Amino acid sequence: MRTALVIGTGLIGTSAALALAGRGITVHLVDHDPERARTAAALGAGTEEPPEGPVDLAIVAVPPAHVASALIDAMRAGLARGYLDVASVKGVPRRELEAASVDLSAYIGTHPMSGKERSGPLAATADLFEGRPWVLTPTRDTDTEVLNLALELVALCRAVPVVMDADSHDRAVALVSHTPQLVSSMVAARLQEADETAVRLCGQGIRDVTRIAASDPRMWVDILSANPGPVADVLAGLAADLDETVRALRALQSADADERRDGVVGIEDVLRRGNAGRARVPGKHGAGPTAYEVVAVLIGDRPGELARIFADAERAGVNVEDVRIEHATGQQAGLVQLMVEPSAVPVLIEALRDRGWSIRQ
Repeated sequence: MRTALVIGTGLIGTSAALALAGRGITVHLVDHDPERARTAAALGAGTEEPPEGPVDLAIVAVPPAHVASALIDAMRAGLARGYLDVASVKGVPRRELEAASVDLSAYIGTHPMSGKERSGPLAATADLFEGRPWVLTPTRDTDTEVLNLALELVALCRAVPVVMDADSHDRAVALVSHTPQLVSSMVAARLQEADETAVRLCGQGIRDVTRIAASDPRMWVDILSANPGPVADVLAGLAADLDETVRALRALQSADADERRDGVVGIEDVLRRGNAGRARVPGKHGAGPTAYEVVAVLIGDRPGELARIFADAERAGVNVEDVRIEHATGQQAGLVQLMVEPSAVPVLIEALRDRGWSIRQ
C-alpha cells in the first residue's frame, strides 16, 4: 500500500491516518466538516488535497448510519482499488450495499476494537490500535487483493487481525461493547439526582464502572440504532439476572431464616458467575488471564511522584504489569495500586519501604 483515502476524520479515522502517515503512506483526508479534516491534517494525519487518481485503499470512518451511502458514493466514483469501513456494526452496512447492487468484491467490512470515551480528531493517536483486535469480515465475494490490503492496514496500525462472520461480530460486540456502554450510562444516571453527600463518597469502583458513560451520546445513538436486536437480547438476559438479584436481596430482609438462606444463595450465585465471567476476559497483550497481586502505595499529589515510584520498582527488578490510582477525597494524596506477579510482591514491598514509601496492606 502506498496511498490511502480516509473518509471521516473523527477519532478512528484520524488515528488510522496518523498510523499510516507515520509509516510513509500518502494519506488523503476528507470529511463532511472541512474543519475536522483541517485539524487532522494539522496533526500530521495526511493532506486535504484530493488524490490525483484512485488510491490503493479507501477507509470509510463515518457513523454506522452513513457507512453504506459513503461507500456507495466512493465506489461509484472509483476512488480506490479497495474499500473498507471501520464501523462498530457490520451486518447492516453489508445488507445495504447488497441492496444497492454495488460490486462487493472490492469491499470488506472491518472493526478495530479500540476507542476512547472522547471523540474527534484531537483525541486521535497513532498508537490507538496497537495490540488491539481488529475484526475483518470477508465473504466469498471479497477479492483476495482487498483482503490483503485490509491485512496490511491492520499490520501498519500494529493491531491483531481477527476474522469473523458479520452477524457473529454484531452479536459479540453487543455483549462486550454495546451493552457495557448502556449499563455504564444507567449506573451513572443514578448519580444525577443523588444526594451530594453520597456523590462525595465516590471511589475507584464507581469511577471504573462509569468511565465510559462520558462517551458522546449522539455517537452511541448511531451505533445502537444499527445493532438494536442483539443488544436488546443481551439486556433481556441481564434484566432476568437483575430480577433474580432483587428477589434475593429482598429475601435477605425477611424474618424467615429459610428465605434469608435462599437470598444468600442467590447473591452468591450471581457473584460467583461474575467471578467466572471476569476470569475469561483476556489479559495483557491479549494473552490468557493472569492473576496479579496488588501492592498499594500512599503517594502525594506532586509532580514526579509516579516517575519516582516506577523508577524504584525498576531498581528492584520488578515489572509493573498494570497500575491504578485512587485519589483521596479532600486530600492531596492517593493510593497507587501496582499490579505485579505474586512472586514479586515481597521484593517490591521491601524495596519501596527501604526508599521511604508507605505501603498499605
